[in-house]
Amino acid sequence: MYGERAGLPHLVDDVTTTTRDRAAFATVSSPYYAFLVAAFVGVMLISNITGTKGVVLFDDWLNVSLGPIQMHGLVTDGAFYLFPLAYVLGDVISEVYGFRAMRRAIFAGFAILLLASLCFWLTILLPDADFYTGQEAFRTVAGVVPQFLLAGLAGYLAGEFLNSFVLVKMKQREGERRLWVRLIGSTVVGEFADTLVFCSIAASALGISTWGDFVNYTVVGFVWKTLVEIVIMPVTYWACGWLKRREPSYQEALALTRTDGVGVP
Repeated sequence: MYGERAGLPHLVDDVTTTTRDRAAFATVSSPYYAFLVAAFVGVMLISNITGTKGVVLFDDWLNVSLGPIQMHGLVTDGAFYLFPLAYVLGDVISEVYGFRAMRRAIFAGFAILLLASLCFWLTILLPDADFYTGQEAFRTVAGVVPQFLLAGLAGYLAGEFLNSFVLVKMKQREGERRLWVRLIGSTVVGEFADTLVFCSIAASALGISTWGDFVNYTVVGFVWKTLVEIVIMPVTYWACGWLKRREPSYQEALALTRTDGVGVP
């Protein structure tokens, strides 16, 4: 008995040594989800910079006057072509992986946007070198206006959460059918919430002082973003179909729903 007890420390040491010599790694459940989240967050981060530039499109021929809605060219920002892409990525993640997975992506994007704003603000405060002549240009592009930051983050959360929530709820009701209805319905709700929340908070900083200007800016922005996403809907259709065919866990879940008689087209 004493000999067995005496031998235990050596046995424990051998096991510990063997365990320490072997590397352990967690597994990645999906080969596509991480890429989609990275693309989604990247688009939002890039939009935060390109959106600081004001843009006027079609000003040579677009002149509309309908009550409070006055358009002399399409006034937008430099991120007008990126926001629809963010919603397309959100639609794909929500359609294939569900609301819980999209919620993680939204929180990741929110954290990165907040971190980027903090880093820009701290970098502007750092003393610039004698040879550096771009301080004012850097401040203009990357400077953080608290009102715009709050408006952007609040609009982002409201729009993305509602877009995903509506799409997933409609899918739970309809199954695989009528994807186009889900895409349009969730886009209308999400884009409207995003635009309304952003404009409501940022109105005074944008120079909007009348109800007519507020309606004009909000309606035009909402309609423009929604139309752009509807135009590129075939891309969303293709991306959803491509991913559904290649995501093993989706095929397994789809087989189960068909066996249970739920969501059958």
